[in-house]
Amino acid sequence: MDRLTNTIRPYAWGSTTAIPELLGVAPTGEPQAELWMGAHPGAPSRLDRGAGETALSDVIDADPEAELGVAAVAKFGPRLPFLFKILAAGAPLSLQVHPDLAQAKAGFEDEERRGVPIDAPQRNYKDANHKPELVCALTPFDGLCGFRPPLEAAELLEGLGVDSLKPYADLLRAHPEDQALREVLTAVLTADRAEMARTVTEAAAAAQRLGGPYAPYTGLVHHYPGDPGVIAAMLLNHVQLQPGEAMFLGAGIPHAYIDGLGVELMANSDNVLRCGLTPKHIDVPELLKVTLFEPGDPGVLRPEGNGEEVYETPIDEFRLSRFVLAPGAAPRVLPDATPQILLCTAGSPKAASPKSGELTLAPGESVFVPAGEKAELSGSGTVFRATVVV
Repeated sequence: MDRLTNTIRPYAWGSTTAIPELLGVAPTGEPQAELWMGAHPGAPSRLDRGAGETALSDVIDADPEAELGVAAVAKFGPRLPFLFKILAAGAPLSLQVHPDLAQAKAGFEDEERRGVPIDAPQRNYKDANHKPELVCALTPFDGLCGFRPPLEAAELLEGLGVDSLKPYADLLRAHPEDQALREVLTAVLTADRAEMARTVTEAAAAAQRLGGPYAPYTGLVHHYPGDPGVIAAMLLNHVQLQPGEAMFLGAGIPHAYIDGLGVELMANSDNVLRCGLTPKHIDVPELLKVTLFEPGDPGVLRPEGNGEEVYETPIDEFRLSRFVLAPGAAPRVLPDATPQILLCTAGSPKAASPKSGELTLAPGESVFVPAGEKAELSGSGTVFRATVVV
């Protein structure tokens, strides 16, 4: 079991205060968006087994079966298949969709064959993997997830009283629903940019005046004036998570995080197709190929079970659970068949193993437990456990 040293990513949308408050340190004044835990090559965690700090990715590469276990290597290959994060949204993230595994493989191979540089701004597929993800709120957390029923979206647009939105509302009343959603999203993203900017400005003024169900979109306009993604966002469900609640984002589901602090667990991929709220490249034809135009309830996940509370998802590359530890309770013995990262988000719990001894964790601190190492949790606090399903 190894205490991890982790990197904070300073993306522009990050909160300047949320991660420092969790860690109990002074803010730097700069945005601190994500704290990464894992072996992603972009910012691998580091550990020290007596010979100085080493990247977790290098430790795994040196002996994958010892660190990950035979079963995990057989199923996922010689790499940690998930990336664990603390995410602090101080401004809305881009509206985006992730491909499924087959789409990611085909898209990556196509761009490789065409010689599109991996760091080119127009590159869609950075790797051949899918990117399902789960976000669990540590504070009240606002987001957008999946399409609203088209009639509901039509009423929302019409309620703004903006003439240039009426054609979109009319289209949303057509059938079938999936075709109506596809046509409206296509029309919004391919509209004349100057005309759309005027529409967004008018819609923003109306949303500010009306409040209520329009309140979530006023912040989008503040950060992305004139962006067609503001109108696209109104096609989606607005989700408000309370601490401990989560939402799962599968392939093809348009989504964005708006505000709040949470833990995020995802498959180890960088594949993102953007649909708005961003100055970055938007490939509309590829986006339309990947997006699922299916309206529905995004669903809020709550943990299930006693002791280890599990957030159930249909993904094997990651599994998130939570321990809420009470003073004086018996230690919680952890399964040891798979690799795991333990993250403290409250209190001062202890993680211990016969091999590594006992470590006391503070909020924001984490440890890596290799497969096969027996470990247990005790003390008082909240610990999230990230692992895989084999």
